Amino acid sequence: MAESETLEQREQRRASVGRSSGETYLDTLRALVPGAACDLARPSEEGAEAPGRDALAGYDAVFLTGSPLHVYRDTPAVRRQLAFMRDVFASGTPAFGSCAGLQVAVAAAGGTVRESRRGHEAAFARRIVATAAGRDHPLLAGRPAAWDAPAIHTDEVERLPEGAVLLAGNAVSAVQAAEIRHGGGVFWGVQYHPELTLGEVAAAVRRQAEDLLRQGLAHDRRDLDDHADRIEALHREPSRRDLAWQLGLDRQVTDPALRQTELRNFIAHLVRPVMRSRRRGG
Repeated sequence: MAESETLEQREQRRASVGRSSGETYLDTLRALVPGAACDLARPSEEGAEAPGRDALAGYDAVFLTGSPLHVYRDTPAVRRQLAFMRDVFASGTPAFGSCAGLQVAVAAAGGTVRESRRGHEAAFARRIVATAAGRDHPLLAGRPAAWDAPAIHTDEVERLPEGAVLLAGNAVSAVQAAEIRHGGGVFWGVQYHPELTLGEVAAAVRRQAEDLLRQGLAHDRRDLDDHADRIEALHREPSRRDLAWQLGLDRQVTDPALRQTELRNFIAHLVRPVMRSRRRGG
């Protein structure tokens, strides 16, 4: 598990939901694969040790979290994160990324990322639709013709790297899911967050309240808090049809098993074959 939040960002997130983005991912993965041994690395952080190419080859999978990292800015943190992702590709270990994780893989393989041109997606990405390639791709197996998903981001993929396959998009972000093959490795990623609970979505809305108000996504702080309160209430009581109706959500979001579709598919189609080939079960 590779996390690229700064120490300050980790503490802010822990203050709101009790865990960093990497810790959220670890909890989700351990629930999906009971007994899995998981390590947490912070490759963008100065002085932090991250596994190199040879060590990465010993893992069954690598997961990249979302983060506030802007990969189009040439900073030491970004350079360290991209170097790590290139090592992941070179190791041949399959990788999956959410949100900034997708953007890191795109940039490491030669594509480009930019600030979102059609506004920010906040709380949920709406009406995601698979491309022709995506309809037959195992990453999206089980998804309907159009679906919503937890999402909160300010950047988007501008151009996929050569040889990548666009799997899904929507009216806000043309690249919502993609497969990237580069340097001997394969990466599946999404712009949204299948790993998040609805409670964490509500907390993210509150943490980014000022930015969302500047974007005009709520009339005032009271409206934004009301929206976050409904999301949090639905997290506590996912069977409440009134809240799902008010938020315009269906079981693709409210049912954790469906919300985590891409993670389950990645594990089934890429990770478990690696585990079996290395005789680690699966």
